[in-house]
Amino acid sequence: MAAAGRAWRAVLLLPPWRAPRRAFGAAAAPAAAGGGARLLLGAALALGGGAGLCLAARHGLREHSAAELPAGSLQLTLYQYKTCPFCSKVRAFLDYHGLPYEIVEVNPIMRKEIKFSSYRKVPILLANAGSPLQLNDSSVIISAIKTYLISKRNSLEEIVSFYPPLKTVTEQGKEVFEYGNKYWLMLDEKETKRVYPVKEVRVEEMKWRKWADDWLVHLISPNVYRTPREALASFDYIVREGKFGTLEGLFAKYIGAVAMFFISKRLKKRHHLQDDVREDLYEAVNEWVKAVGKHRLFMGGNQPNLADLAVYGVLRVMEGLEAFDDMMVHTKIQPWYQRMEEVIQKAEVAV
Repeated sequence: MAAAGRAWRAVLLLPPWRAPRRAFGAAAAPAAAGGGARLLLGAALALGGGAGLCLAARHGLREHSAAELPAGSLQLTLYQYKTCPFCSKVRAFLDYHGLPYEIVEVNPIMRKEIKFSSYRKVPILLANAGSPLQLNDSSVIISAIKTYLISKRNSLEEIVSFYPPLKTVTEQGKEVFEYGNKYWLMLDEKETKRVYPVKEVRVEEMKWRKWADDWLVHLISPNVYRTPREALASFDYIVREGKFGTLEGLFAKYIGAVAMFFISKRLKKRHHLQDDVREDLYEAVNEWVKAVGKHRLFMGGNQPNLADLAVYGVLRVMEGLEAFDDMMVHTKIQPWYQRMEEVIQKAEVAV
């Protein structure tokens, strides 16, 4: 158990990163020696580096084929853990924009599906707009693809070069990569005016996209693992819907639930949350609703912008859990949330 705890802690020090359309590869069998730590490590990775739990929306996703767009030949393949808030953000963006894509569900233990990549986190998006290209980091993926859809002046490869990886060192002394400009769309003056009629619109969108990554996502784990019962319910879903072998799943469900219940208490302390972490969730959600305001359907006006899609992508990971139901009852999020569901479903049907 001590080794398992160390594995969880190691993953939780990393920066954070609906049903699968297509899964490749078989689930790996647990190793005989040190298997417990490895299984817990894999389960933690499936939670997006321990930053938060992503449960797929209770509405099943239809198949997406990597077909050509009407205006070009952009083909997309998303490598993901189903239980990942950052992958959920990317799916919300792609679905809303009606972009066809294939999905590859990654086994969180062996990760054979992404053995081609030196970058070992998800989401990873492989994009082919004439030549194959790998995009990393959920916010970079969204910003780069959105820029490409708006502006055809540059190739996708040129656009991605505007988001350079920057090596930094965490407080724990671990080298990690961050991405410059990841909340910016790389547009010329004319394009910027068309998308952002006034400067404040762009500033607001960037502010709340960053807020979703830096704050909202950190409220998920403490809330879905708040009690032993809630932790077990969360891991029951993870095991049922994730890509685990039989023994892996049994181990991850019960040992993982216990481990994450205790780790969630450390997360609460790390992020200076209240004793009742629900209150932090309620305050954050109501802060978002207040920012949207009473006179806009979405922060983007009549249609969602990238901040709407980011917040929705993070929040929907709790669907089906007690934390989600409590949030709907005790906050003012429901009307906005339902509008987001409807507009994304309409976009999916239209494809």
